Amino acid sequence: MNAQETSTAPRAPKAPDVLLSVQEVTVRFRGIVALDGVSFDVHRGQIAGLIGPNGAGKTTLFNCLSRLYDYSEGHIHFDGQLLDPMTRHKTAEIGIGRTFQNLALYKTMSVLDNIKVGAHCRAQQGFLAHALRLPGVAQEEAKILADAQRLVEFLDLQDVAHRKVSDLPFGTQKRVELGRALASQPQLLLLDEPAAGLNHEEVSALGDLIQHIRDEFKITVLLVEHHMSLVMSVSDKVVALNFGKKIADDTPTNVRQHPEVIQAYLGTAA
Repeated sequence: MNAQETSTAPRAPKAPDVLLSVQEVTVRFRGIVALDGVSFDVHRGQIAGLIGPNGAGKTTLFNCLSRLYDYSEGHIHFDGQLLDPMTRHKTAEIGIGRTFQNLALYKTMSVLDNIKVGAHCRAQQGFLAHALRLPGVAQEEAKILADAQRLVEFLDLQDVAHRKVSDLPFGTQKRVELGRALASQPQLLLLDEPAAGLNHEEVSALGDLIQHIRDEFKITVLLVEHHMSLVMSVSDKVVALNFGKKIADDTPTNVRQHPEVIQAYLGTAA
C-alpha cells in the first residue's frame, strides 16, 4: 500500500527537538529496492551528514524528502507534519529548502535575480496582484529585494550580483544556488553534494560556511556528500547507507570506525 493511501499514519515524534523523522521508508523502482526500511531522526539545529557509496540511496532519500519521489512504505514527518500527501511545491512553503547535485539555476538571469526567485514561495501576493500592481505588491517586492541583497552580502557575492550566472565559475554558481535555497527561509536545508566540483581550498571554506549558515540562520542542515573529511568535520551526527539500508547512525567518530561503514567504502572487513 502506498504511503499516501495509508489510513492510519503514525503520529509525529513527541520529542519537541526532532525536526525531521524518517520512519521505515522504502522505495522500489520496478522491483529494484532503492531504499529498504530506512529510519532516522534529525534534531533541530543539527548538521547531519548522509553518506554511502554510489547507489546507496542517498539522492533517492533526498528526492523523497522534497517530494520528487513517492515511497511505497513508511512515513516522513517534518516539524510535526506528515510529508506523505504533500506536493513538491508545498515542501518549500513549510520550510524545506534544497540545493541540487547538478546545478538548477536560471543561467541567463543575474545572481541577484536567481536568489530572489527563492523567496517566491514566501510571497503573499499572487500573480494577479502583481499583474495589476495592487496595494502591497511594491512593499513585498522591496522586502524580497532587501532580503536577497542581504544574502548576496552574506555569501560574498557583491562583486557579481548583477552578472549572469552563466558567466561565473562553478564554485561561485554553487554559492548562488545556496543563496536561492536560503531565500526561501527554510527550517531544514538539504545540501546535495555541495562539495562536488570544488577544489581543496573551496571545500575548506564550504565547511566553515555550512556551520556559519546553521548558526546565523538558526536552521537545521542535512547534507549528502562523498567528501568524507567535510562530512566528518561539520556534522553533529552521520547516517550511513549501503544498498538502500541504514548501516550506521551515530557521531562522526563512531561512524568512521563502524565495521560495516569501513567495509562499504573499502571493500574489506574492519
